[in-house]
Amino acid sequence: MMWDSNNEATKPWQESDTDVITELASKYSLIVWNDEVNTFEWVIETLIKICSHSPEQAEQCAMLIHTQGKYAVKKGDYETLKPMCDAITDRGIGATIESISN
Repeated sequence: MMWDSNNEATKPWQESDTDVITELASKYSLIVWNDEVNTFEWVIETLIKICSHSPEQAEQCAMLIHTQGKYAVKKGDYETLKPMCDAITDRGIGATIESISN
């Protein structure tokens, strides 16, 4: 730990620098939208294949999508999420990328 002029503990500079980079890299969410067309199985399979979710995680996301109308299935930088969004929509499932507001 480092100490500031008031003798209070502060984080080292490198640690806070890393926090800022992580925060900037995760400022987008990949949103999947509910519809009356796609089955739970198809959405679950898609989340496993496209987003690398575990079967349990994909099932939980599918339930949240169904009950809430939409759900942020992944967070990250735009360049990572854009191909995933395109792959999901190519499978006939509604998906968008939204900026995370602070």
